[in-house]
Amino acid sequence: MLQIAPRRRYLVRFDPKRIPHMFADVLILGSGIAGVRAALAVDPKLRVVVVSKDRADLSNSAWAQGGIAGVLDPGDDIRNHAADTITAGAGLCDPDVVEAVVAAAPELIRELESFGALFDQENGRLALTMEGGHSHARVAHALGDATGKEVMRALIDRIRGTRGVEVWEKTFTIDLLTHEGACRGALVWNEEHGKTFVWAKQTILCTGGAGRLYRETTNPSIATGDGHAVAYRAGAQLRDMELMQFHPTVLYIAGSSRHLITEAARGEGGYLVDANAYRFMGDYDARWELAPRDIVSRAITSQMDKTRHPCVYLDLRHLPQELIRERFPHIGQLCREFGLDLKRDLIPVRPGAHYMIGGVTVDLEGRTTVPGLWAAGEATSSGLHGANRLASNSLLEGLFYGLHCGRGASAAAAKIPDSFTALPLQSDWASELPNDDELNLEDLRNALTSLMGRNVGIRRNAEDLKQAASQVEFWDRYVSARELRTVEGWELQNMLLTARLMIGSAIAREESRGVHFRDDFPHTTPGQGKHVAIQAP
Repeated sequence: MLQIAPRRRYLVRFDPKRIPHMFADVLILGSGIAGVRAALAVDPKLRVVVVSKDRADLSNSAWAQGGIAGVLDPGDDIRNHAADTITAGAGLCDPDVVEAVVAAAPELIRELESFGALFDQENGRLALTMEGGHSHARVAHALGDATGKEVMRALIDRIRGTRGVEVWEKTFTIDLLTHEGACRGALVWNEEHGKTFVWAKQTILCTGGAGRLYRETTNPSIATGDGHAVAYRAGAQLRDMELMQFHPTVLYIAGSSRHLITEAARGEGGYLVDANAYRFMGDYDARWELAPRDIVSRAITSQMDKTRHPCVYLDLRHLPQELIRERFPHIGQLCREFGLDLKRDLIPVRPGAHYMIGGVTVDLEGRTTVPGLWAAGEATSSGLHGANRLASNSLLEGLFYGLHCGRGASAAAAKIPDSFTALPLQSDWASELPNDDELNLEDLRNALTSLMGRNVGIRRNAEDLKQAASQVEFWDRYVSARELRTVEGWELQNMLLTARLMIGSAIAREESRGVHFRDDFPHTTPGQGKHVAIQAP
């Protein structure tokens, strides 16, 4: 097992006698699909606090476009969905986890309908579409290409009316609180109240991904790897941190923020062409545009190198206009804002960091290696995605593990008697701190995201990775020696730690597997793949 030492246990100094204390039965960190589903699964007689870094409706889940995969067509089969997931996962999937999750998918999707989510219909039934890596059309979608937005609307509407659940918005989780090896809650901060200790009988980590470690990303600004970092500092085992999935098609317009162009655009028949209007995917894979994401992303990167052009293009012009209007209203509106018409124009795209496959190691119920701490969703490594997540399995994972974590944490919390006594915790800060040199946080963050894209991106090698490790270590040494007092500062410290874990894991995996491709080890080690586990010494 790899071991990388965090600079310190807690990001900030604290005195428990000078900070307000709150008490909950179950504390849920994160308000994406996993966190909200977890909250709904807790016994309403218990007190639940959901901490949301920003607004409750701002999460990677809400930004999901494509849909949720599940066997809902009589011509499809659970075994097909499982086989597709395992094939995409390139030897790192846990077959028992895959079987359990895909078997639960149809009921989880129907449950969302019962909660009020309005999925798109066709001939009186759920409309299903094909996406890359799937052998059947099994992806249910809503509002055409805004599934996450609609699903989260329904879930958040439901949670706001649930007895016993409080949602704390714009509240940042600084660190998990641990005592005698177990998680006892979290230290949080918001602008109105400052720091607060939230003591909890059970804590569920649902903090999402880390795409913002890269300049080119589909993720919202909140996806800075906070959950990965706080769990690691608290002693949890993490796994496969080198596995960042890059989405092949991110709208590329210089100077603008990056926007996802859903997988379904290719699933419905869109073509990828290069700067010379050449449809190139057949040169790389027999499945053309419907190959798994890792293959398409590498193919696009190679074609960009061949043509010496900063992007390739998605061509939807040959598709029926009614189909484009119905399936891709969000993409159509987005492109119009940049003067692009899907009926006439090619869409400039290139890969971007999209989904963090690596994360906190959890079992089938969502338990981590730290007693009292559960985790669900993108912050975890569950064994479902293996080394390459199959399209539209992410919302499914969040629902499945959110439900199981909520039930498990609820049952565990109900067995613990109420206690309103704070624990005698101490932060590990020395009395003398370096002078604050007015760090330029934005400059450091931009330098980090650029470095990660160059050296820890779609194609990697030992020289680039070791150079990245040295540079990030240097930045981390002087940034983490300071007690920063803003969300931006804590985010940067979390990003630097998470980057260290990703780079160290990428160096350790001396093979190419799934989304992890190394030029110096271009082949996959035969046989079942092995996980790269990492834990603080």
